[in-house]
Amino acid sequence: MSKLTAYFSASGNTAQKAKAFAEANGTDIYEIKPEAPYSPADVKWTNPLARCNKEWIKKTRPTLSDKDAKIESYDTVYLFFPIWYFTAPLIIRGFLEAYDFSGKKVVLFATSGGSEFGKTAQHLRESAPNADIIEGEVLNGTYSEDDYKKLV
Repeated sequence: MSKLTAYFSASGNTAQKAKAFAEANGTDIYEIKPEAPYSPADVKWTNPLARCNKEWIKKTRPTLSDKDAKIESYDTVYLFFPIWYFTAPLIIRGFLEAYDFSGKKVVLFATSGGSEFGKTAQHLRESAPNADIIEGEVLNGTYSEDDYKKLV
């Protein structure tokens, strides 16, 4: 079995870190994408009418653009996402619910403007109850290839 780095990124910051991590650690990489891509206005949380706020209020999971991650081929998934509303975006829950993560190790990595993980791991365990979900780190700042290697 091998390892996968899966990521969701709305602004590109999380994507940059996930790609650097995958390259440093020799993992496959998969982008989690919504069927309808987010625009900058969609993720402007200070606008109460922004898409991200509407999704959060209604607890709706965005439809995934595909379900081609081939999770059955991996024993470990490194899952990268930004922190939204002090937890993972709802698309991450949708991703976990779209596949069978039974017996898989899922290590969480996040980016944030200042929030920590909080109860993120607990929330995500509800979406993949048979996975071993492990809180990794919130990655803010600059990381070298060696820094990324030390995270596994």
